[in-house]
Amino acid sequence: MTDSIMSKAATMEIPINGNGDTGTLPEDDSLEQAAKLQWSLDEKVGSSRGTRDLQQVMVSGPNLNETSIVSGGYGGTAEGIIPTSSIKGPNMHHSSSSSSMSADQTTRGVAVEKLETVKKWGLNTYKCTKQMISERFGRGSRTVDLELEAQIEVLRDTKRKYESVLRLARALTNHFYNMVQTQHALGDTFAELSQKSPELRDEFGYNAETQKLLCKNGETLLGAINFFVSSINTLVNKTMEDTLMTIKMYENARLEFDAYRSDLEELSLGPRDALAMARIDAAQEQHQLHKEKYERLRSDVIIKLKFLEENKVKVMHKQLLLFHNAISAYFAGNQQQLEQTLKQFNIKLKPPGADKPSWLEEQ
Repeated sequence: MTDSIMSKAATMEIPINGNGDTGTLPEDDSLEQAAKLQWSLDEKVGSSRGTRDLQQVMVSGPNLNETSIVSGGYGGTAEGIIPTSSIKGPNMHHSSSSSSMSADQTTRGVAVEKLETVKKWGLNTYKCTKQMISERFGRGSRTVDLELEAQIEVLRDTKRKYESVLRLARALTNHFYNMVQTQHALGDTFAELSQKSPELRDEFGYNAETQKLLCKNGETLLGAINFFVSSINTLVNKTMEDTLMTIKMYENARLEFDAYRSDLEELSLGPRDALAMARIDAAQEQHQLHKEKYERLRSDVIIKLKFLEENKVKVMHKQLLLFHNAISAYFAGNQQQLEQTLKQFNIKLKPPGADKPSWLEEQ
């Protein structure tokens, strides 16, 4: 139909006058109507083809990396074509976004864990503080082990007394060290005067020898006293202190146990709805956990107190015998007995003339 119309329009006669010019044609709209009809038909055909192409694209799906974007109009040069492979869309950043999301999730998990830890610590501190105040004002009950608490009180009293012994022994060591140094200086002075005073050479010489002998015995006694002080210090500030640290942990566990026990008793006296029962079950679980912790630390304290008592008796028996024999031999003037005492307890003295300072000078 279109071809017939176009052929008809093309074969229409155009009248020419004698001079060869075109004459005035009558108003005939057939050519214009044919052109309009051709345009409408082309538009319909293009629309139908576009619909089919769109359907084909939706089914098969184009490869965006192989398509191009034409920057100019129809008939533009190749310079206006931009390959879409050079354009990075959101999908191009999938790996980087995944890694950032993983890092965010890790950070969020750590923050949540810390928050839960702080929350549990705050709740536990609140319950223990409440229990402590209740016990102090006589409104709360506490778990009491009379035998164990008596042993703990005895240990604390013993530690205070041993600290007093240690302080006095150190004071004795300082004073005796000063006396030995004075005797040493006095002996050197007597020896020098014996050389410069011929008329008193014998008298100064006797006193110089006596002071040197006392100085030597005093250094031997200082070795025994230093060993005594070191052993007492280890017993008091390490062995006893370790046991007292375990006792402190036991007392904290006892306080926590009583706090959760009181909390469970309060919940048991309340209503019995579903929410209350859930809270009671959680309180029973916490109560059982703290009860096991309390009993475990109680057993540890009993064992440590037993071994501490045995160790204390063994150490003090040896150290008191050393102290007695060394002091007695020194003030009796028995040099051989004093040296034998040090050999008996395997105490080695610093050789004379050594440049290394003594234990007392290092303090």
